[in-house]
Amino acid sequence: MPKHRWLVALGACVSVLWMGNSPVRSQAVLPLRRDFDQAQMEQQGLMLIEDAIQLSRFQQYEWAIPRAKLATQLVPERFEAWYILGTLLVQERELDAGIQALTTAKRLNPRESGVHSILGSAYFQQGDYEGALRSLKTASQLGDNSIETLFDLGNTQYKLKQYDAAIATYNQAVALDATFWPGINNIGLIQYEQGKVDAAIDSWQKAIALDPTAAEPQLAVAVATYTKGDRAKGLELTRTALDLDGRYGEIDFLVENLWGEKLIQATQAVFDTPTVQAFFTELDRRAFQPEMEP
Repeated sequence: MPKHRWLVALGACVSVLWMGNSPVRSQAVLPLRRDFDQAQMEQQGLMLIEDAIQLSRFQQYEWAIPRAKLATQLVPERFEAWYILGTLLVQERELDAGIQALTTAKRLNPRESGVHSILGSAYFQQGDYEGALRSLKTASQLGDNSIETLFDLGNTQYKLKQYDAAIATYNQAVALDATFWPGINNIGLIQYEQGKVDAAIDSWQKAIALDPTAAEPQLAVAVATYTKGDRAKGLELTRTALDLDGRYGEIDFLVENLWGEKLIQATQAVFDTPTVQAFFTELDRRAFQPEMEP
């Protein structure tokens, strides 16, 4: 899955308002002072927004979020404050609060595509796929056709079983970056659910060619190979894939990564074999085995 570059977009947005790159200030967030005039509050609010963005780039969210919250108090009519706060809260999976902040940002600036994009991601994580679809389509219409937004939109269309639309959206993302294997991988997921097993295998093989270390398409090929009748080869490929990333041995993790019902059912059959069960035991033993002293 691609990582969102929300903070990059936020930084560009704020730089238009606040010229220059001020260093992150290390002092604690100051309380509101009654003697602040409007200009001082505006300046302090923008400084806090910039601080929050810079702190977020170092994943110091425990410092960034309070600054963003205070910025919304100092400059409550600036959409940027609500934008950064909502983004940070979604990043931390505080989805309800994040959506509330982003909704305020959208009210203040309905034409900021990034707000709609992040809202779409938040709705998707909540399982509100219709809400995600509306937000992501709006983001696209407003000019945000980044790989991340297109991938989120494709995933949403896939969850709504809008398969042809999802494939077209994934292909848009791949057209932006021919090495974007997650888009190709997810086309394979759709093709498998459609019963197009050979086409799915072909898509997954293309994804593997782009990134030989990607466990997901390798496991998908392994399961499809086993299901088609070459069980020995399928089990061998399963071991190889799980050696790369053991997380894919968890059905819940596969569901989280949008594996469909047909592929999950086939995968469970592979995982239930004595060969794979023995390999799971081996993986567990490796995980708990203490490292050898050099």
